[in-house]
Amino acid sequence: MVGVMAAPPAPPSPPLRVDLLTREYPPHVYGGAGVHVEYLARSLRMLADVRVHCFGPPPHPEPGVVAYADPVELAGANAALRTLGVDLAMAAATAGTDVVHSHTWYANLAGHVASLLHGVPHVVTAHSLEPLRPWKAEQLGGGYRLSSWAERTAVESADAIVAVSAAMRRDVLAAYPSVDPSRVRVVHNGIDVAQYAPDPGTDVLAAYGIKPDLPTVVFVGRITRQKGLPYFLRAAAHLPPDAQIVLLAGAADTPEIAAEVEQLAGDLARERGNVVWIEAMLPKPQVIQILTHSTVFVCPSIYEPMGIVNLEAMACETAVVATAVGGIPEVVDDGTTGLLVPLEQRPDGTPVAPDRFAADLAAQITALLDDPGRAYAMGVAGRRRAIEHFSWDAIAHQTLDIYRSVLRSTP
Repeated sequence: MVGVMAAPPAPPSPPLRVDLLTREYPPHVYGGAGVHVEYLARSLRMLADVRVHCFGPPPHPEPGVVAYADPVELAGANAALRTLGVDLAMAAATAGTDVVHSHTWYANLAGHVASLLHGVPHVVTAHSLEPLRPWKAEQLGGGYRLSSWAERTAVESADAIVAVSAAMRRDVLAAYPSVDPSRVRVVHNGIDVAQYAPDPGTDVLAAYGIKPDLPTVVFVGRITRQKGLPYFLRAAAHLPPDAQIVLLAGAADTPEIAAEVEQLAGDLARERGNVVWIEAMLPKPQVIQILTHSTVFVCPSIYEPMGIVNLEAMACETAVVATAVGGIPEVVDDGTTGLLVPLEQRPDGTPVAPDRFAADLAAQITALLDDPGRAYAMGVAGRRRAIEHFSWDAIAHQTLDIYRSVLRSTP
């Protein structure tokens, strides 16, 4: 009897190629979107062939990452116009990909054009929305109309939209009512709890003149209308006099808000003292040590789709006082990992009663400063919540599932 030879095994399928398009990527990260892409790319590389395209001076030192400088022909042009020039270069460079995935309006048009040019699906992650940030007109002038157009075009045409919170999903559908709700999926931001973990050292505190024996309230973020720093500075005037205020705040959006914050911080330092303002964007290990030794982390944002910085504080076992806006209530468990401050807002996001908002912030911060045992317990609960609910590995798998779904549905 003649044996039947088995067919040779089929060769393994090549890994899915995914091109991530972003303005921010290490070493140039200044906000939550950049943090998101950094860790998403790292986790996705275990599952797919990931290429990253980012803004910045070429060449980028990391393999698989291409950085793009502003086109020389647009030197001196409006910042939004220079962004669109970079987007076109990015789109050209994604040939051969299976999926393009863009982050924030800065890269959304690159994803949209790449999708049209190469016939591949486009996934958008909504970290924020231009219609909900009208104060950016102060920063960009006519460029705000360009950024709004770029975002709208990409979001309304995308094969899938990832919202970083349920609140952001509601915002997407409200801002862009023509979007099919079935195309908007919620995948939360995450945290690297191995990196963001309590640091008992004090060398960083000593280097910046931060006193480890004082009750400490820390703010970490850019100086932008969105982050609400002026409201916190007004609230800080009413905190217990022994409380130390630490501001890790830099990269002002405009000269106007820079001047406002400088005035408020100066007045605060003269009136009560115990104010440490570090204007540089510090390396992560330094931020982690400062968070670890703080009694309370405060997030006074008036707009925050997710608020990854709250997760970073929680992972360092620091209690959080944050505004109950956007996706923050999905991160901070009110009464367990921190305290939420309600905010009644005008259509442009600003507080209806700014003095009351500042007073409410001060009251919640003071409640934890006056009860350090409660603040400590909230910090411990915060780290536990970060570990249990916000793993980057889980987020990468959820994101890969979205890529596969859009590939199945694309003709």
